Amino acid sequence: MAPDITITYTDGTQKKLSDFRGKIVMLQFTASWCGVCREEMPHIEKEIWQKHRNHSDFALIGIDLKESREQTIKFAKEMKITYPLTLDPEGKAFYSFAAEGAGVTRNILIDKKGKIVFMTRLFDTQEFNALCQEIDKLLK
Repeated sequence: MAPDITITYTDGTQKKLSDFRGKIVMLQFTASWCGVCREEMPHIEKEIWQKHRNHSDFALIGIDLKESREQTIKFAKEMKITYPLTLDPEGKAFYSFAAEGAGVTRNILIDKKGKIVFMTRLFDTQEFNALCQEIDKLLK
């Protein structure tokens, strides 16, 4: 089961991951200083978010590791992403899924019951394509 992390939006709004039960949720852990993240984010925007953003059973939440609200907002604009990029200034959300000091590029796919069903690390085209296929399958 996915840990019930708190998600903090740049406007100060907070939600718990459990608030998304009943939806397929993709968490994308990222950071502005991460080159691999920057490489992957346009693919997430185009191949996942633009395809599924209007699906009522899907949520995509970017989580920016250890950066300020201002940095996070600037990063989202630089990357031209339209999915929500949220705050994790102390790394609490990330370290609920990964060991302290682990690399940040991660995607975690969670099913409607809150169970982790797919995880990626770094950006590998085959693995990313498998993630996209898993999302498609879960949303059918």
